[in-house]
Amino acid sequence: MNAVLYRPQGGRWAMTERGAKRLARRENDLWIGPSGLHWDGARLHAEINERCAPLPRPLRGRFTLTPDAIQRETFTLDAAGRHRWRPIAPRARIDVAFDKPGLAWSGTAYFDCNDGDRPLAEDFSSWHWSRGGDRIFYDVTRQDGSRHGLSLAIGADGRATHVPAPPEIVLPRTGWRLARQTRSEAGARVIKTLEDAPFYARSLVETQLGGTAVHCVHESLSLERFKMPVVQMMLPFRMPRLK
Repeated sequence: MNAVLYRPQGGRWAMTERGAKRLARRENDLWIGPSGLHWDGARLHAEINERCAPLPRPLRGRFTLTPDAIQRETFTLDAAGRHRWRPIAPRARIDVAFDKPGLAWSGTAYFDCNDGDRPLAEDFSSWHWSRGGDRIFYDVTRQDGSRHGLSLAIGADGRATHVPAPPEIVLPRTGWRLARQTRSEAGARVIKTLEDAPFYARSLVETQLGGTAVHCVHESLSLERFKMPVVQMMLPFRMPRLK
């Protein structure tokens, strides 16, 4: 269960890989070790009980996510349909309460999921994704060099509609020299890099959409970097593995 907090006092990151014996999955429940998700038919409830890495600090709390509406369409990312993405609740509200560290808030939220039939690195070399306002952009480069893009507008009812994509804008590379790009009508800037890893970056980016400045959550992923032996050797320091 990947759980991350970003805050001025310092963030916390937890992503412990666990063996099949620590997995419990039912129609409305998913538990991975001591952390889990439960869907009650109207809200998603989460219990987080993790240890951070590389510093072994506790990350413990809960949240409730209430969708404004459910988006039911699933989008394929590769030509063979082996990889799928669904923005389940593009508009939602969230109530958060953590014990370790102690903090609580309520605000807007977003919930999506990816699933696939084989490892991402077998079919993709990179992707760039962002969401802000009522727009979501997903641009992937496949292993065969072909590209595929999604440009979606989210209605008040949660429904995703295909709309023309703004131009691609190249953003500054990260500290690890990872390439970043986004979609914007007139320039873009990185407000803050939240996660800077050799193969992955999560950022807060300002773009122009509909003639208005929009703050977007943005991610860039390089599967070519991910496959490098030195990166694979580094992974257990951020992603401990327990049986």
